Amino acid sequence: MIEVAANRAAQKWSRRELFGRMLWAAVYPLFRLSPRPFWAWRAMMLRMFGANVGSNVHVYPTVRIMIPWNLTLGDFSAVGDRAILYALGPVSIGERATVSSYAYLCAGSHNWRDPSMPLTKPEITIGSDSWICTGAFIGPAVRVGDNSIIGACAVVVRNVEPGTLVAGNPAREVGRREV
Repeated sequence: MIEVAANRAAQKWSRRELFGRMLWAAVYPLFRLSPRPFWAWRAMMLRMFGANVGSNVHVYPTVRIMIPWNLTLGDFSAVGDRAILYALGPVSIGERATVSSYAYLCAGSHNWRDPSMPLTKPEITIGSDSWICTGAFIGPAVRVGDNSIIGACAVVVRNVEPGTLVAGNPAREVGRREV
């Protein structure tokens, strides 16, 4: 029980981060309720909150983004309807990469080896020209190489080499992508 109390008492966020999260939550309806073709509006909002957003990026209005200042979106990348970018730590999506509807990128966890289970914020990197298919889960500290495809509903908890097609739970290589 002491470990749980220690975890709850631990400072996980700076005052500035807490203020930014509250402000993002307050203005998020302007993002969420914007008409679908307002790509530039949503990109501008993300930039205002510190996201590094390339040109011609398409982020759908139903995307849920936790902590936009931890987000990098490369040129011509896209994030589909109802995807979740749980960016407690850095999340980087490369140029021309697609994160399809209902995908979940989880850049946050807890160190279960420590009895107080402190929050961790490991980075996720999605390589250029990669495709994260619908409903896929990308776990903390995962790097998806360039030109890779993560199959629908795949659960990825280990790095994926460039040009690899993975599928399943847990995700396993099922093919190579020649580009």
